Order: sequence, then structure tokens, then C-alpha cells
Amino acid sequence: MKIPEIIVVETIHRPGSLASVLSIIAQHGLTIEHLQSIKREQGRTTWEITLEMDDFSDHSLYEKIDSLPNARFAGKSDRVFNRHRGGKIKTVPKLPINTLQILRDVYTPGVARVCLAIKDQPDLAYDYTSLGSTVAIITNGTAILGLGDIGALAGLPVMEGKAALFASLAGLNGVPILMDDKDPEKVIAAIMAIEKSFGAIQLEDFAAPGCFEIERVLREKIKKPVLHDDQHGTAVVALAALHSATRRVGRTLESSVVGQIGLGAAGLGIVRLLMAHGAKRVIGTDRQPSACARLEQMGGEAVELEDLMKHADIVLATTGVKGLIKPEWVREGQIILALSNPDPEIEPVLAIEQGAAFAADGKGINNVLAFPGLFKGALQARATGFTDHMLMAAAHALAEQAPADNLVPDALDLKVHEAVADAVRRAALAGE
Repeated sequence: MKIPEIIVVETIHRPGSLASVLSIIAQHGLTIEHLQSIKREQGRTTWEITLEMDDFSDHSLYEKIDSLPNARFAGKSDRVFNRHRGGKIKTVPKLPINTLQILRDVYTPGVARVCLAIKDQPDLAYDYTSLGSTVAIITNGTAILGLGDIGALAGLPVMEGKAALFASLAGLNGVPILMDDKDPEKVIAAIMAIEKSFGAIQLEDFAAPGCFEIERVLREKIKKPVLHDDQHGTAVVALAALHSATRRVGRTLESSVVGQIGLGAAGLGIVRLLMAHGAKRVIGTDRQPSACARLEQMGGEAVELEDLMKHADIVLATTGVKGLIKPEWVREGQIILALSNPDPEIEPVLAIEQGAAFAADGKGINNVLAFPGLFKGALQARATGFTDHMLMAAAHALAEQAPADNLVPDALDLKVHEAVADAVRRAALAGE
């Protein structure tokens, strides 16, 4: 698995010094994710260089950099850890509590009036509390990123990251909740016991097959938006990318053979939404026979991996297996979305070189494009749940915002999330 390694290098401030360092990095076959000058003094420049490295990377490059006459390996940066130190989120009041009267209004005795009003008319909670802008972000840590079952506590940095994105991209409050249990019935019972604290529920990084039962029961029992992001957030962004790609190659999703590699939470979530949108033939593959059986129950067809690559016009992959798709399997004109993070099943550049019409990975086709706007729109509409039409409205909105040189828009563009929220809100209010 590729995880960012941030090295600190000091170079003499003269032509070619940095180039010699970058040359060594290139010779080791490493990709530079980020390069930044952090200090310059006394004729020397200190650089932070973010590299994509895994367990198999050759770490002798540190010694080679250190042996250069015009550079020095100064160590590794704590930048990522520093940005997590103390956590990434906090709770702050919306108004200053700086007078005794304000204190009495927002707390006792004034708050009693609001409590009694909500007791008599529960819907007022959406007007006079943060319920209508607060999402529970819940995990049991069984499928964290590409790291797998590392436990709920180790997944907390991811949940905090989601909360930070909710706040910065959609103005919502995200509350991380960790569950130390893998039994679907116990997870469901625990969520049911606390759901009144939140306007919506985001299930995050729950492993298949338990995630399917957890989400199904919660959607039946809780009359508010519930979404398993690994299934539906991924599906929305994948559908948006396919809207863009098929339009540009003069094809339609309905007339294409769709191939899904990996039939876990994300894979089956994609299949379900594409079928709901009108995909007529979906083939899929997975190493687990039970996953293939679920696909066939949905109306898909289970095949072997190489057969899928031979027949699919559109290929989506969500396996977590680096390099699973061999370059020679790519057919001319295929659309390939290799969505596993941090390592795709095939690098997009390589797929394009082999003749793919479009190719992308999970860094670009990322859930962050979907979930902030999905929840904001649903909460604004006071929806009792997510419908396929709401999910498809989000995908169409994303595709409409995509620039000509990309399949999806910029995830940091606030106008994109507002457009998604507006589309979801309108679909919910229309009863679709």
C-alpha cells in the first residue's frame, strides 16, 4: 500500500541542486505528490518532498541523496501528524456567551421554554436545535480505507476527517461515533438507541456483508436520512464520472456492458445504482462466491475476471488489490474507473496508453464529491430517507459541474457541493 512519506532535504542554493535530488527520486521509480520550499537561509534551501512509497520501495535513496555534493538528507517531516495533533475538529458556540442575560437565555432558566415547546411539537427541534444540521458519522472499523479491519479507534482520524469536510464543504456538524462491535444486531440496536441526537446517519467503513443488513434495517426503522457512504457515496461519484465519459465518447450507459470487479460494499452499491439508472447488462466478478451470488440476485451475471475485461465496455474496480488489471487486458475504447485507494487496480496513465478512452482512479473519483451535498440537501428537505432519485440527482449535478478536461469537478469547489445539495433537496421535495 502506498502511504505518503515526507522527506526533508537541504540543498545548496545554486542551479541543478534540486534537480540532482529529483533525479535520484526518479531513478527509484517514485512519484512526487508534493514539493515545497519551507526555509531558505545562508545559501541553503530546505525542502519538504512528499513521495508515494510502499513496503517494497527502495529506501536506499536517502543515502544516495545524502551522498550528493550539493544536497543533504535532513530526515522525515511530521507534517501529517502535526495536522492531526489534538484532533481535527472541535465544538464551538454559534453566538458569544458574554452576558448574564445570554447565559440565562441559552441555558437555564430560558432553555426550559424551548424544551417544553419541543415536547409538545417535536418538529420544532429542527428549528431550535442543531438537529437539522448534524450528522452522526459511525464506524466499527472493519473496513477502514484500504487498511481493512484495523478497529474503530484506529479509524477515528478518518471519521474526524469526514466531520471536518462536512463543516468546511457543506456547513454541517459531523459527530464521529466509534462502535466496538461487529455483530450487526448489536450495532443496529446501539444506533437505534442514540439516533434521536442526529438529523441523519452516515455509516462509514463497515465491512460487507454485515453492512448490507445494518443499513437495510436502519433505513426501515429510522425515518431520517441513513446512508452507507462506501456503497452509495461511491456509487454517486462513479455514476457522475460515467455520465461525463459516456457522453464524450458518444455512448450511453444503457447500451453499454458494465463490468464490476469486486462485489463488496462499494461494488454492489455501484451495481445497484447503475441498474436503477437503466444499465441493462451488468457482469461482475469477486473471489467470494457469496458476493457473486448477491450480484446474480440483483440481476447481474457473474463471470471470470479475464472474461469481464473481454466483454465490458465500462470497467469499474473496487477490490483494494494493487495492479489487479493487467495492461494487456485493456481493450481499445474502454472506460476504466479503478477506484481502490490508495493503490488502483491499474494506473490511469497505463490504461490510457493501452487504448482506454477514459481512465481514472479513486483519488479523482472520490466520495468527498458526494456526501457533503447529499446530506445537506436531504437535511434541508427534512427528508425521511434517501431515494435512488436523490442519489441520481446528485450524480447528474456533479456531471454538469465537470470541466471539459475532467470527468468530475474539483472537490474543493464550494459551488459544486451547493449544486449537489440543491439537486438533492429538489428531488426530495418532489417526492422522487
